[in-house]
Amino acid sequence: QVQLVESGGGLVQPGGSLRLSCAASGFTLKANSIGWFRQAPGKAREGVSYIGMSDGTTLYADSVKGRFTISRDNAKNTVYLQMNMLKPEDTAIYYCATRSTYGSRWYDRLQYGRWGQGTQVTVSS
Repeated sequence: QVQLVESGGGLVQPGGSLRLSCAASGFTLKANSIGWFRQAPGKAREGVSYIGMSDGTTLYADSVKGRFTISRDNAKNTVYLQMNMLKPEDTAIYYCATRSTYGSRWYDRLQYGRWGQGTQVTVSS
């Protein structure tokens, strides 16, 4: 079965850390550029981070720059999102997705074709 599965979400206090995983099955993840997105209640889904297929280029939304790090382990067919110094405004469902079209905006969700089911991240004291 071809799918993406996110994991690693949970409840964490402000200032804490979580590492999200995006595992692929049924296809090779290293052949794809991957984006992490999030969606908070009542808000649009927004791009958080991106890692390129060919040269490993990493990109981040301004709101997470310096706090989040995206990486990939091709041997494990997995992409990670290390999230440090978490804030309450980071609370959302986090999704990973494979990029299917290559326009200028990596954060455009319409450029992504295959999505995981999401993992909930809640930052609260």
